[in-house]
Parts: sequence; C-alpha cells; structure tokens
Amino acid sequence: MDITRKRILVSGGAGFIGSHLCERLLREGNEVLCLDNFFTGAKSNVVHLLNDPYFELIRHDVTEPFLAEVDQIYNLACPASPLHYQYNAIKTIKTSVMGAIHMLGLAKRTHARILQASTSEIYGNPTVHPQEENYWGNVNPIGIRSCYDEGKRCAETLFMDYHRQHQVDIKIVRIFNTYGPRMHPQDGRVVSNFVVQALQGGDITIYGDGTQTRSFQYVDDLVDGMIKMMASDDFIGPVNMGNPHEFTILQLAEKVIELTNSTSKIKFMPLPMDDPKQRQPDIGLAKEVLDWTPTIQLEKGLLNTIAYFRKLIHTSGYPYTSV
Repeated sequence: MDITRKRILVSGGAGFIGSHLCERLLREGNEVLCLDNFFTGAKSNVVHLLNDPYFELIRHDVTEPFLAEVDQIYNLACPASPLHYQYNAIKTIKTSVMGAIHMLGLAKRTHARILQASTSEIYGNPTVHPQEENYWGNVNPIGIRSCYDEGKRCAETLFMDYHRQHQVDIKIVRIFNTYGPRMHPQDGRVVSNFVVQALQGGDITIYGDGTQTRSFQYVDDLVDGMIKMMASDDFIGPVNMGNPHEFTILQLAEKVIELTNSTSKIKFMPLPMDDPKQRQPDIGLAKEVLDWTPTIQLEKGLLNTIAYFRKLIHTSGYPYTSV
C-alpha cells in the first residue's frame, strides 16, 4: 500500500471545473474518487481518465449520504450557471445545503480536510467594489437567483459551524467567473454563450446595455489556487479566487468576435432580474497567504476555449442553441 498517495474525493467531479481538478490531482500522484449525478456534469469530461487505475467514477447525488475512506474532500457539487440552477431551484438549494451536510459528516468521520467551492454570488449585487472577503453581501433572499446565492451562503455557515463545533478541518474558497474548455455549451454563461454564438454566426446576445462588468478567470488558474488552498495550514478562509482584471460584457463580446473572425452582430436584450452590475474580486488575501495570483490572460484563455468549442461543434453533428 502506498501511504504517500492521498485518497481524494471530488464531488461534482465530472463537471467543468471538477474534471480539470480530477485531472490535476491524478497528475500529482493521488487517488481520486469522482462523484457526480450527471445533471450538469458529463462522462465525456472524464472519459479520458477512466483507464487510470487510481481514478474511480461513481454516480451519486450528494443530497444522499456517501461513505468512503478519504484523506481530502473537494465539495464542488452544485449547478453553477443561472440557467441550470434555476431549472430546479429546490434541487439546487438542497444540493448546496444537504450536500454540505453530507460531505462535512464524511469529513468529520474520516478526519479528512474538506474544501468548499463557494462563489462570488454570495456577495449578490454588491454595493462595495471590488469585493473583499469581509464584505457580507447584498443578496435578495427571495429572488430567482436566491436558490444558488443563499444555498452557497448557508453552506459556508455549515462549514464554519462544523469547524467551530466539531473541529472539522475546513477550507472555503469563493470562486469568481471561471471559463475554459469543458464548459457546457448550453449553460447560459456569458463566455460559452458568446463563443458558441460567434462560431455559429448567430447574433451575440447581450443582456442589458453591456456596461456591466465581470472578471474572467481561466480554469487552470482556479485549480492552482484550490490546490494551494487545500495544502495550506492554519488558514481556513474564506478567500476570493478570481482574476481582478475587469471587462465590460460589451468588451468581451467584441473580443470573442475578433478572435473567432465571426460575422456575428451584437443584439441587446432585457437585463434579467438581480443580475449584478459589477463583479470584481479583491485577491489581496490570496496573494498574501497563498502566494497565488492568476497568470493566464483573457485572450490566451479565450483562444483555448474557442478551440475547444470549435472542435465540439464540428464533431457533434448538430448545432448548439445558446441562450
């Protein structure tokens, strides 16, 4: 038995971010248990890992208990795009809350270190810019995004209470807009929407006037940060993880059209309810404590993402209709 090889559970491991994390953890010499119910995750994201003897794919929904002997847990299970988490709002909040309870219970029993993949959405429509970790947020508790926002806020509460009450070894990272290969082509997120629309020559749909801002983080940078956070001692977070370089949605649309050489035109649509006007992380804490900062600039990351979607559209045999 190899006692140096960690046994790591990744819930939501067949999702966009989870699959990149599983891949990286295997590359670093760990054994990985990938849990997913395949609501938004896909076997195609991890099929290239199935022949690895140290990778195990398990169909499981974290709203139900799970038992295993593990050293670390990354809790990523939850639909993360508005289109998907609003599809079944009750299921979304159950995944965040019951999933946290079940994963924390497993961590308590096995004495595993557990990391919660929280979100910038806990800040809601922020009145403070950029957002620091000590900002409590401006969240509508009864809006159409509340199932995700409040579910993730409750999960952070559970993590802190399990830490205080049961001394569970926890980590909390707040993830800002992340993009890259293996995003779902129909997840309704702005990068995947724009890239798919541009590659298919359709209108680029901007909700609102395009002046709202986002900060786009490439998935490899996020995975680096999550692994650094898991390896850190005497620091539980929460800590922001995102790219502090801010772009308007209109700038993103124009950049995607340029990089795809698309003939697409920009079409403006009404802004959805509770859509944040600004979203930019303050990552001073991550720099100071974890020596982490994103290194992949938007153009490079977009080129990788465009190449992925171009291949996906070419090989799928049918067009994707983005939202």
